[in-house]
Parts: sequence; structure tokens; C-alpha cells
Amino acid sequence: MPSPLESISVEPTVEGRVGATASFPYDAGLVERFRAAFPRARWRDDRRAWFVPGSTAERRLDRWLQRELSGVLAHADARGRDAFAFDPITSDYLVPAEELLLRTPYSRTVVAELRAVPWAWWDGDEKLWRIPYRSLGELRRRWPAIEEAARRNEPAERKRRRDELKGSAEHRELSARARERQRHRYPVLADQLPPGDRPLMSHVGALVFTEVTGELVDGESLRQHYPWSAGATGDFVWASWRRPGHDELVRTWPARQPAPGAELARGWWQPTIEELRDARRKARSLERALATRRQRHPDRNQDENSA
Repeated sequence: MPSPLESISVEPTVEGRVGATASFPYDAGLVERFRAAFPRARWRDDRRAWFVPGSTAERRLDRWLQRELSGVLAHADARGRDAFAFDPITSDYLVPAEELLLRTPYSRTVVAELRAVPWAWWDGDEKLWRIPYRSLGELRRRWPAIEEAARRNEPAERKRRRDELKGSAEHRELSARARERQRHRYPVLADQLPPGDRPLMSHVGALVFTEVTGELVDGESLRQHYPWSAGATGDFVWASWRRPGHDELVRTWPARQPAPGAELARGWWQPTIEELRDARRKARSLERALATRRQRHPDRNQDENSA
């Protein structure tokens, strides 16, 4: 599968304006040069790409990307390849090829670290990360955390930790927390009920509240599972919730400023753009996983639908 170093297409926006979209792996320096070259460009979260208006946008984007990718990046790759040959990263998880290929057990830490490595990208077909040699310096800096997290998430290591936890106070607390989450309920102040028609941010992530039951929340549940509620004044009642889909999150309007203390104490608030982006990534990942599961087990899906 080719690396998505560039992807350009001409299409109208929802307002009917003609232009072109350009997507490329994130690099702070490249984005800064891109915005200087295309001051009218706007980021489109729904397309994960930059939109440049104008009938000549495709031609201008093509010239700019070719200039950026053919010169500066090729030289940086050559230097990174030489540096790796002189001082390689030796690991069972990393294979040097045309790019550096990284395959590890799933770990949130690994994903977070690699998202911070410029030009690193997830190859969903091969189920591995591809890191160009130009990013070797940043990969090397983050490698100890990546390798440690990968080893911690090996199946045998995870099983060993689970076995050690059984019967402990920490295990009982984790089990209680998991059971509480499965109830799909969340405490809200009786005199500050959340709107139920759009995604909101909470202390357990993005939620859409579906119903306020009116049942009072007992103090023990608040203390054990929702310690943030200690900063609020008033009675809490239970509200049912569901996770929003990716499309819902794309249509959600972000707050201009982070939530103040009073909104954090009540437990829900309008998400900022950074919170929305994180929630969109999680929702997109979950929806892809569910789609893959349905493709692999079509008979199970038919049984579930007929039940």
C-alpha cells in the first residue's frame, strides 16, 4: 500500500464553492509552510483534509506538494537512513525496509506516542505503523516509552498482571468501575439538566444523554465512582446515555474556551475542538472495528438481527 504522502481531489463544498483538498501526515513545520503558501486554506474535520478554494487550487497544490516532497523530504529520508544504518534501533517490534515498519500489541501509549511522530501513519491493510526515515530522531526519542508499553501489552504479560490482581482491592475497584460503566448511567444536577439532542463532553468522555430518570443518586455511588461531584451543590439524579457516532461529533459545534470550574463540577460541558478531535478519533476507530467484526462474522450478525 503506498504511503499517503499526498492526496488531492477537486470537489465542491457544501456551499457550492469549487476548490481542492489536500491531506498529508502531520508535521508542524510543513503545516506552517502550507498555511503561509495558502492563507485561505481551512481545515475540514469531516474530511480530515485542508480545503483550498479557487478554480486553480488543484494545480497550485500539486506544484507546492511536489516541491515540498521531492526536495526537502527526500534529503531528510536519506540522512535518516544513513543515521539508522550507523546506529540502528534493535527491536523485535521494528523492521527496517523502504520505511521503518512497526508492529506491536495494541497500546494507547504506543498510539499516542506515534501520533506525535511526524509523518508516522497507520497502515490498516498491513496492521502496522509506517515511519519514514526522516522521522528517526523523534522516533528514537520516544522509543523507550513505545517499547515499554508494547512489552506491557503482550498477551502473556497482560495475563500475568490480571492473575496477580485477582482478589486484590485494586481488582475489586476495577470490577466495580466496569459494572458501573455497563449500566450506562451518569449523575446530573437536578436543577441543571443537560440537553439531550447533541453530544456533550463529560468526565467519562463524549456522551449523548437519552433520558433523565429522575431517580436520586445515592451518596455512596457519587463518592465511589464520580468524585468530581464533590465540587457541586445540589441533588444529583441519574441520566441514561449512549456514545455518539463519528458523524454526530463532526457536526458538533465546539466551544471557544475550555469549560470553567462550575461546568466541570456539574459533570458535563460543551467540548472544545481538541476534545472533539480526540472523541472523533475514538469513534472512528470503534466504528471501523465494528465494521471489521461484521465482515469477519457475517453469520453472527444475522443471528443477532433475528434475535
